[in-house]
Amino acid sequence: MTLQTNERNNTASAPWTMQEFFAGSGLVAYGLDGLFRPIWSNDICDKKAAVYRANFSGEHFVLDDIKNISGASLPHAHLSWASFPCQDLSLAGSLRGIDAERSGLVWEWLRVLGEMPERPPILLIENVAGLLTADKGKHYTKLHHALLDFGYKSGSILIDAARFVPQSRPRVFIIAVKQEIPVPPELQDFRPNWLHSKAVIDLGESLPNWIWWYAQAPLKRNIMLADVIDFSLPYDKDHVLKLIPSRHKEIIDSFKNIVAAGYRRTRNRKQCLELRFDGVAGCLRTPEGGSSKQFLIAKRNGELHARVMSPREAARLMGVPDSFVLPENANDAYKAMGDAVAVPVASFVGREFLVKLAEAVYGEQRGKAS
Repeated sequence: MTLQTNERNNTASAPWTMQEFFAGSGLVAYGLDGLFRPIWSNDICDKKAAVYRANFSGEHFVLDDIKNISGASLPHAHLSWASFPCQDLSLAGSLRGIDAERSGLVWEWLRVLGEMPERPPILLIENVAGLLTADKGKHYTKLHHALLDFGYKSGSILIDAARFVPQSRPRVFIIAVKQEIPVPPELQDFRPNWLHSKAVIDLGESLPNWIWWYAQAPLKRNIMLADVIDFSLPYDKDHVLKLIPSRHKEIIDSFKNIVAAGYRRTRNRKQCLELRFDGVAGCLRTPEGGSSKQFLIAKRNGELHARVMSPREAARLMGVPDSFVLPENANDAYKAMGDAVAVPVASFVGREFLVKLAEAVYGEQRGKAS
């Protein structure tokens, strides 16, 4: 797949460096632009690799199975970011757990980490909220103890992208630092705060060497679903209107103009189109599966129509600017966006935690990679 190249995204000016595992289409690198520069990135998907390379300069992307990666060959970095596969931990997936074929690749990342002559002082592990609750927290607990065995203390935070963009997308971020590194007082709390869900609290209160990470909550989001919608696109899926439940039809009937998003679901053995009316889209998904496409329902001047959300609209819901190069194939574009970290969330985590930790570790040695 060949894409037009976007020359704007040159991350070479960032003061700190990172290894980027399971890099996907590059939304983490985009979110950390100006903060961390990727000096080595990896993914196994050639279509995602094409998107990454179309949007970033440099030759640091390695297209290969992580099982073939040797830690001894990787350049040293201040940060190792791993957004490992979520399929076996997601409610929309198999829930086979952290030792299954896809989500179990996190252990390959730890293997690579163990092979490095000098491990990064800071780690970031990202995944779906199911990591916290699968098998009553046993999978998360196993990962926490594995990090301890590798010499890292850690804690997790749960951030919903809806704080920044009109998309409901809660994700877990495990922030880990080498045990000998003092955590700056302003980055930790003595109790749970807005970053910690009940599942996080239950784990934090039971696991050793837990860090209650703290950051000030972001300002209230000021954009809604209607702000990212292209109202000039044709509505060609009106046949799904008959799937709208009666309780949702009543809500639609009460408005002259309204925009809502939703997925097809099976309830009581019958298919329906469940909508939300809070100005927020549901969590974007990858194109695999039977109900992966999110529909937009728009009522304007009393007329009601339906269509599938466009790839560019999906990108906007991930906080991606329109200058970001997307694949021409719609399913490839949906996959590039639906299997990624929302840009402003990555920026928030990088700005509020990762940069401050790097500064605490290296002091005046800014940008020194070894």
